[in-house]
Amino acid sequence: MGYKLKGLTYHEYEVGQKFTTASFTVTEAHIAQFAGLAGDFNPLHVNEEWAKKGMFKTRIAHGMLIVSMATGLANQLGIFEGTTFALAEQRIKYTAPVKPGDTITLEITVKEKHPFNEKRNFGKITYDCKVVKQDGVVAVDSEWDCLMLGTKPAVG
Repeated sequence: MGYKLKGLTYHEYEVGQKFTTASFTVTEAHIAQFAGLAGDFNPLHVNEEWAKKGMFKTRIAHGMLIVSMATGLANQLGIFEGTTFALAEQRIKYTAPVKPGDTITLEITVKEKHPFNEKRNFGKITYDCKVVKQDGVVAVDSEWDCLMLGTKPAVG
């Protein structure tokens, strides 16, 4: 018997269903590596002396780094494994800074199920996704539209 995908299909989700990921601490190394990967060396992220003079009084993580980490946390749940046809759209609001040493958790709520396409075997689901810091402050408030398969594909 082969591996069985853990992902949930379109039909297994219910509006209002909630999921919470494991937590993850954002480090200075993550910020430095993301700056290099993205080519985004804005002093707000990489220059502590410059950042000390700004409104946050220290460097903060790139917003897209936190969103990237959120997608990773979501995938660690297993609910998207093999059943996500596509991430179609993300609408993102950055509501609070994430600083080195902050610990983040992703809270996912099924917001809306759109009509299922029988012919193509997928339907769109809108998820309300919040990145929450250790103090309960929401750092990222977003919606993700995912095209979810109606049946689990065979694993080869």
